[in-house]
Amino acid sequence: MTVAFHNSGGTAVRSGTVTFGTHIIGLLGLDWGTVDSTEDLPVPIAAGAREDHTWTVCVDAWRVPLGMHIETRDVSVRWK
Repeated sequence: MTVAFHNSGGTAVRSGTVTFGTHIIGLLGLDWGTVDSTEDLPVPIAAGAREDHTWTVCVDAWRVPLGMHIETRDVSVRWK
């Protein structure tokens, strides 16, 4: 999953986390559950700068029964 961060503030971002919500989707398209995973931000991000970063998002195989698939639909960020 690649996420672009744009620091529109006046100071550098020095720490923070990004959380991915990966949904387990059934055969009929029903959302069976969500698995969250959290990673550190690629810091520092200078004031006015844009930073792209890529993470591999994984879910344990036992959480995804045969015939189901996963989709990372939610991304949230907390920074300082």
